[in-house]
Amino acid sequence: MGLMLEQLQKSYLAPDGTISSVINIESLAMADGEQVALVGSSGSGKTTLLHLLAGILTPDRGKIVYDFAGDGSCDLASLTEAQRDVFRGRNIGYIFQTHHLLGGFTALENVLLGMSFTGRKHDVQWATHLLTEVGLAHRLDYRPAKLSLGQQQRVAVARALANRPKLVLADEPTGALDAANAQQVLDLIRKLCSEVAATLLLVSHDLQITSQFPRVLKLSEINRSETR
Repeated sequence: MGLMLEQLQKSYLAPDGTISSVINIESLAMADGEQVALVGSSGSGKTTLLHLLAGILTPDRGKIVYDFAGDGSCDLASLTEAQRDVFRGRNIGYIFQTHHLLGGFTALENVLLGMSFTGRKHDVQWATHLLTEVGLAHRLDYRPAKLSLGQQQRVAVARALANRPKLVLADEPTGALDAANAQQVLDLIRKLCSEVAATLLLVSHDLQITSQFPRVLKLSEINRSETR
């Protein structure tokens, strides 16, 4: 088993003083290497859920148990902030809707920076391989401003795989792209996740994207949150 959620809850205090329950998931499991699409409407809590899984946010209650093959199990919710940062850097790749590349660095340098938070040495050969896999072998020394939007997102995909993560979280990674580029980026994400045997959870509202996955979850069916 790769990931198990148990009684996961997250709420926020609204400006009017009411408590808004955003995430209330009784249980959810994903297997090692599984590729899952998560569908949900805008404001339904998709990004909050990904932030919980990445350890960017902490739940009000519940468990986020990672049990990667050969590494033992770990409840992310029980770790300190510093411990969560280390765990995320070593085990989780995150792909955003917008690329968040650093403009002053080349494509290769942006991917190498993705290796900077784990204590491991930069692996130029692996970074070059990833950029070659996403079709940018001829753009290694290009800064983001010299790349198209689709190319920038491909660099972001390569960066997310830089540390050979056990889990890749993709938050609407094709939302800012046209249909042709969106399909290319989706194919690359799935291919590279398979290459490193990473579990993939991709969030999207685009049924053309999610219908290509072997398993599709609707957040509305697993999330019992409500405002009270």
